[in-house]
Amino acid sequence: MAEPFSMQDKVVVITGASRGIGRGLALYFALRGAKVVALARDLEQLRALEAEIAAAGGACSARRLDVRDVPSIRPVFDGIAADLGRIDVLVNNAGMGRPIPALAITEADWDEMMSLNLKGAFFCAQAAARHMLARGRGRIVNVSSQAAVIAIDGEAVYCASKGGINQLTKVLALEWSRDGVTVNAVGPTFTRTPGTAERLDDPAFRAGVLANIPRGRIGTIEDIAAAVQFLAADSSDMVNGAFLLTDGGWTIV
Repeated sequence: MAEPFSMQDKVVVITGASRGIGRGLALYFALRGAKVVALARDLEQLRALEAEIAAAGGACSARRLDVRDVPSIRPVFDGIAADLGRIDVLVNNAGMGRPIPALAITEADWDEMMSLNLKGAFFCAQAAARHMLARGRGRIVNVSSQAAVIAIDGEAVYCASKGGINQLTKVLALEWSRDGVTVNAVGPTFTRTPGTAERLDDPAFRAGVLANIPRGRIGTIEDIAAAVQFLAADSSDMVNGAFLLTDGGWTIV
């Protein structure tokens, strides 16, 4: 009997993999036997990740992709499928967040974040799904946020983009699951990464975050990775269109 939730030899494509959560996900899956394809804009950082994974005995190939450049997305995914024979899992992780008071948001601010967080995620899912649907199987996991279901002061664009990810997840799950492709999302709370360390290391900010998390701690990349693994595995075949919160209970009330 196969190990439940095994990632062994799965071709797992991860966007935004050069740093933060995406980098952590790439390491996590590679060390669990997946054939990771790491995508991001910064090829130099991806090469360093590729070398680190190889040194640890894992398999990772790095490819440059800016998900805001929609015409470039399909050729990258077609190349992955041609080179590796298939795409088993897409983890749509590329994204950004930047606090901006609502009255200060410009059209450029709106377009930048929506293009990266929502539009790019859709066209990556579409490009991966073309190959998954042809095989009759596949898993797409979108990295959303607790901000998809709660309001965060100064995060109008980010919250809107992640709310869009959740609704997109449901529609794609409805359309594609009948042909073997499930689509789900995970919703992390504040998670320690190099990009969040400055805010989380501020005692007042950290105290305010912890006051909202009944579990009593900040999230880790491993928390997110375990949730993604559950949704990406063959064993979760009947989980479809779901939003799995990894927020320590922030959204309970």
